[in-house]
Amino acid sequence: MGKACTNALETLRILEFLEHLRAPWATLFPYGDPELVWRIVNHLIRSNLKSEVVTISALAQAGYAPYTTAQRKVEELIATGLIERVPRGKTGKSFALQPSSVLYESFETYMRQVKGLLAQTFGNRQKTEEADNYYFGGMPSGEVMGPPPRLLQQPSRRPDLRFLMGEDNYFIALQNMWADLRTSFGARRDFDLAGLPQLYRLATANASRPVSEYDVIAVNFPWVGEFASRGLIRPISSELAIAGIKPDDFHNRFWPSGQWRGQQFGVPIYCTIETLAIRRDLFHDAGLTQPRTFDQVITAGRALHAPAHGRYGIVWNAARGMPIASSFLFLLGCCGAFIVSRGDDGPDARPHLPLEASLRVLNYMHRLTEISPPGVAELDWESSLDIFLNGHAAMTYCWSMRATRFEYDTRSRVRRQVDYLPHPAGPEGASTAPVGGFVLAVPANLPESRVQRAVDAIAWMHSPDMVRSHVKSGFPVLPRFSLASDPEMQQSSSIVHFVERVAQRNLLDSWQRPPIPEYPAIERILGEEIHDALTGRKTDVAALSAAQSAIDALYKVSRPARSSRGRKKDDAEAPAAVARNDQTAFRVGA
Repeated sequence: MGKACTNALETLRILEFLEHLRAPWATLFPYGDPELVWRIVNHLIRSNLKSEVVTISALAQAGYAPYTTAQRKVEELIATGLIERVPRGKTGKSFALQPSSVLYESFETYMRQVKGLLAQTFGNRQKTEEADNYYFGGMPSGEVMGPPPRLLQQPSRRPDLRFLMGEDNYFIALQNMWADLRTSFGARRDFDLAGLPQLYRLATANASRPVSEYDVIAVNFPWVGEFASRGLIRPISSELAIAGIKPDDFHNRFWPSGQWRGQQFGVPIYCTIETLAIRRDLFHDAGLTQPRTFDQVITAGRALHAPAHGRYGIVWNAARGMPIASSFLFLLGCCGAFIVSRGDDGPDARPHLPLEASLRVLNYMHRLTEISPPGVAELDWESSLDIFLNGHAAMTYCWSMRATRFEYDTRSRVRRQVDYLPHPAGPEGASTAPVGGFVLAVPANLPESRVQRAVDAIAWMHSPDMVRSHVKSGFPVLPRFSLASDPEMQQSSSIVHFVERVAQRNLLDSWQRPPIPEYPAIERILGEEIHDALTGRKTDVAALSAAQSAIDALYKVSRPARSSRGRKKDDAEAPAAVARNDQTAFRVGA
């Protein structure tokens, strides 16, 4: 008889672990024969994640039970609403099976409980610690990247660092990496994540404190001018040199996003590109080509708009505030126009709305609403993306970073069916790839003794291994374009390949949202006035006139000595037809 591999105490612990592992399943799935239900659900979830078609016969055969018994159990799970039938093909005579939202919620609950048990057993975590404070995943144990040594120079081994970041799938992944259970290095609670409006409020409120609550904050690209000019963040060039971050290692379009008046205030953590995502399968079935102009988007959208079947031509970000302001400025760039002359962020720069181009953009927006879901004027980045992700739209304007959910979200109905395009050209304009993203910055009110450790943490988050890990996971970050030529990086995701492709074609453009100090206030003005025009509260011309007046008033307060230099006469004075609000000329073939 061979040597025993366990003693009595160890055997009891293993049995207790197995008992704890199995107990939640029976509670969450009380449908008889838990082993058979487990095999069926496991096969269905796994196949769905791999985008594999599952039929009722294939699922019954995966039950590892007599076929009739397994088929009866599958039918029972369909009747309970855990499994859904979806038509296959155009005849409607055959069906595939997919998990229902109820099944996913129950399965994710089970996974969280398993994760907590594993973390307690193997990850040096406490029973009382919340499951969301750690992450089961990340890199294989042999690839776990250690942080810079200076971050570990304290008895607890965990650096006492706090981060304020955006609430998107990249920063969630970064939070998970920090709190990877195999390292026991950090915890999810070290991160506060917030959507853009709240992130702005939290960051500015933090600056008013005597001592910063955060060591590192994420700053949206167009906010850098305001944050730096108001002294909310500090220059960190000398600390970056000590941490080993080199400007030459970044794409020349991205590194300046952290600069203000020649000083470096932050490091770009990721870039994201606004893309027109289209359903490749729907376009192919309808014999449509990829749209390259505003008019072609409308034509394709009308052909694929089928509200009676739960599908709309397009979904986009038209909610009041930041979403519609950003959409307007991006589309304005597609028409070859900007609110500030390109590259002019000096003291004499004066924002103005080029009237004819602005009217063309609003005309396009009005036509988009005709092929959009009801209530499109209430949809922001997250809600519009969910509509497309669930298969209810043929096209969407979205950020490439968020679009990773199309390929990796377990609930995606469009996996491997999406093509990513630069923004189609508007009248008298060209195709563009609007750039967004965040820089990591250090609050100005952080004590001097903590500044270098904060920059060391930024350096760790920018390390080549970290970037490679995120890109392999489908996140199209690539701020360090020294890695962009890596074939493995380019092949890891269709979105990563799209970002590299538009960069090579020199389509990247960050000037639609210029990083001038007044930009956040201008965005608030446009977010209200453009929304009023879209929803019919004001005529297009009246809304644009109100927006320009508000911007002019803003500059009289913020820069009273400014002249009106730089504002073009033909843009400031409306043509006769436009002054009469005769928009018919724009509505026809705009």
